[in-house]
Amino acid sequence: MSTPRAARPQVPSPMRRAGALARFPLGVLVVSWQYLWRVTALHRGETQGDAEDLPPPLPPELCDERTKPLPDGAGPMFHRRFRVRIEGSPLSPAELTGAVTKNLNRVAPSSVAVFHKTRGADGPPVVGDEYRVQMPGPWDGPVRVVHCDPVSFRFGTLQGHLEAGQIEFRSREAEGGGLEFMIEAWSRAGDRLAHLLYGRLRVAKEMQFNMWVHFCLRAAAVSGGRVVGGVQIDTRDIPEELCRPDRDSEPGESQ
Repeated sequence: MSTPRAARPQVPSPMRRAGALARFPLGVLVVSWQYLWRVTALHRGETQGDAEDLPPPLPPELCDERTKPLPDGAGPMFHRRFRVRIEGSPLSPAELTGAVTKNLNRVAPSSVAVFHKTRGADGPPVVGDEYRVQMPGPWDGPVRVVHCDPVSFRFGTLQGHLEAGQIEFRSREAEGGGLEFMIEAWSRAGDRLAHLLYGRLRVAKEMQFNMWVHFCLRAAAVSGGRVVGGVQIDTRDIPEELCRPDRDSEPGESQ
């Protein structure tokens, strides 16, 4: 049974869009400056990945002509996990995820990413909702909610996005106590131009790196706890040939 959707997604007004876009060139510089002077330790690791790193299949009932699955992108895929451990928070994992979803712009770096819900009722995301994430450059970031439970939610990219793939946000109890907030992304460049900026020049890749580090740290702040051990970032590079559509075994299982 398919998820009902409105006939036409909402589009941000020209004034709202222009105001957000006008902030982005300065926003990129601000985020880069913050990265250079960040006092939180960042632990980065990068290794070669394999087919086990591919994202979960997209629900067939949420796939249509606007879906932008992994095979629609260009270049290699990057499987990334951003993790932060939080101590001293009074919240449970479900409460932390609820606090994040209550207002995504509270935890996103507004200088480079602004979330606008374009399909679905007001309130936290539910499966089938859509957002347009305004970002620097000639791309917006339209996404659809493809999974949601009390401790996590996941977006799948739509046509027009800088990337092709999925990204999941989740909270859980950390080993040894406390909380862990994680962002897990399976993504490749959305087209050849994006591949130049994302994979070759690494501009977009590093900008989004800073964006999700900021998101993790803001989630920790929203929790009322403190970050312990900095932010752990693990990246696995997946060869382009593993992202081809001929790997899909059944219709509706494109990544």
